[in-house]
Amino acid sequence: MKIVLASNNPGKLVELQAMFAPLGLDLVTQGSLGIPEAPEPFHTFIENALTKARHAARLSGLPAVADDAGLCVDAFGGLPGVDTAYYATKFGYEKGDANNVRALLEQMQGMDNRRAAMVCTLVALRSADDPEPLVAVGRVVGEIAHTPVGTNGFGFDPVMFIPEFGQTFAQLPIEVKNANSHRGRATAAMVALMRERWL
Repeated sequence: MKIVLASNNPGKLVELQAMFAPLGLDLVTQGSLGIPEAPEPFHTFIENALTKARHAARLSGLPAVADDAGLCVDAFGGLPGVDTAYYATKFGYEKGDANNVRALLEQMQGMDNRRAAMVCTLVALRSADDPEPLVAVGRVVGEIAHTPVGTNGFGFDPVMFIPEFGQTFAQLPIEVKNANSHRGRATAAMVALMRERWL
């Protein structure tokens, strides 16, 4: 079955393709089908993910999967949350992973409470009007490191220190990171839901 991923993020595509492969799903990006990105006007992961999935399903005529993910920093009251991808732009930097990390470390200088969670809400629809979307949430709690360490992964992985591994996500082998990340946990739950309800 072909399913459209409501994202053009190459890192997400690689991670999700590997995790959906056992189901025999052919995951394609919305960009490869000429579908523009949907607006994400909401303040919660679930609302944005659902909006993106409905948009991709409506314009492709295919089942769709979308996620909304972000970093929730305790010291910032859970922010940047849904605005994670654009975090750097709030501080005068261009959008991008390296600038996001730089801006976060600058804003956290001198802070003792470095607890944070990476959160991923994943939504899958059989069609744009599916009244019963599948919803899976993955969450990993860690601490923001004082400096970036590691080269695997993307986003905030180099500064997301995971105490159970004693390393940042960017230091972990890709297969370990994928299995234990917020997206990995959400996807594992989604794969189980798809097996149970769709296949």
